[in-house]
Amino acid sequence: MTQSTGPEPALAAGEDPRRYAQILTAVYDATMAGGKSPARPREVIGDSWRRLQTLGIDPEQRSVSSPQIDVSDLELSRRESGLFDVLDDLARGLESVVQEGDNILVVADRHGRVLWRSGSTSVLDRADGLGFVEGASWAEDSVGTNAIGTALVSRRAVQIFSAEHYVRSHHPWTCAGAPIKDPRTGHVIGAVDVSGPASTVHPTTLALVDAIARLAESQLREHHRENLDRLRSVAAPMLARLQSPALAVDSNGWVAAVESVALRNRILLPEGLASGRFWLPTLGVCDFEPLPGGWLVRPIGANDDGSPSETGNPTKVSIDLRQSQHARVHIRSEVGEWTHEPTPRHAEILYLLAVNREGRSAAQMAADLFGDDGRAITVRAEMSRLRKHLSGIVLTQPYRFDFSATIELLLPENMSRLLPHSTAPAIRRLRHP
Repeated sequence: MTQSTGPEPALAAGEDPRRYAQILTAVYDATMAGGKSPARPREVIGDSWRRLQTLGIDPEQRSVSSPQIDVSDLELSRRESGLFDVLDDLARGLESVVQEGDNILVVADRHGRVLWRSGSTSVLDRADGLGFVEGASWAEDSVGTNAIGTALVSRRAVQIFSAEHYVRSHHPWTCAGAPIKDPRTGHVIGAVDVSGPASTVHPTTLALVDAIARLAESQLREHHRENLDRLRSVAAPMLARLQSPALAVDSNGWVAAVESVALRNRILLPEGLASGRFWLPTLGVCDFEPLPGGWLVRPIGANDDGSPSETGNPTKVSIDLRQSQHARVHIRSEVGEWTHEPTPRHAEILYLLAVNREGRSAAQMAADLFGDDGRAITVRAEMSRLRKHLSGIVLTQPYRFDFSATIELLLPENMSRLLPHSTAPAIRRLRHP
């Protein structure tokens, strides 16, 4: 039972699943009892079992504890996983495997937490009995050897059949999983998995799951290219007007446009990046200014003292709420200007931040928006999306506008028309004081 370098199915073509399951059970029983095994498990399985034995995981555990995560926290995890945009591609690609009703399709994040699952009612009911539900952790150190957790650890596609699972209660199942990498960073951001009764095991399932994971990575690469194109369309005219060394980069440091700087694909950005002055290994001291979806980077020379940048023209943010259907945010800085159309929820948030320049905590914002300070996680999800457009302008801890920015708030003459479709308690009080 040796392992090749490529995706290796648990069951070879033509092999009898029941006979193979009996061999695996004998290997499992002997290994867990510390006795002499009739055969050696595959390398990927043996490595996993040894990791779990070292951690003291109980192979006889009967169930997985219920996920300690609420609906809004799960939604935040989905949005921040980096997988949201490729979910439909994953589902379509594996539709043929799950449409017969015997298998379940699962997408998990980089921690092994189940974000989505799809399948027939009968197979979902069986998965419920194992705790294989949305929000549950299927990392190796939570539930033992399984295609999600083991694929994330090994960073390769794996198929786990019957008694190859470390936890005995999972032996009636087979699963095939493959990691998904973010093409921007090379980091594993999640895994796709197909699981079902052990009788459904098939050698081709692993190859299909691995191919769909690679397709998802291709789609993520295309989304990345589209985002860079959007950033370039905004930044290129600004760089042309500057006529001095500058780069426009996305939030991961990928370069969208350059002016009078040697062309490169990516720069390493510092942690905790904000508007101001920072030192970069390849460019020296640079001034950073926010752009929609990224940053304007202006090298000023490696011998500078690195003190905060001082400009005579601070960023001006104009929030126009005069039209009831179409809020607008206009940003003007030293180097140029652009306009962003926020969602109705984001328009509410921007208004509240504008009238509370000292900032609002997540709980305060939840009370403002929903009348319930317990919905802070929902607020964090919205703020995460908003800051993708206004990074460096909208800050955190607490949520606030950058104090150096000038905020202009344009309101309707009749305040009863302020965000007329909003049901946020704070907005309704302002409409009818």
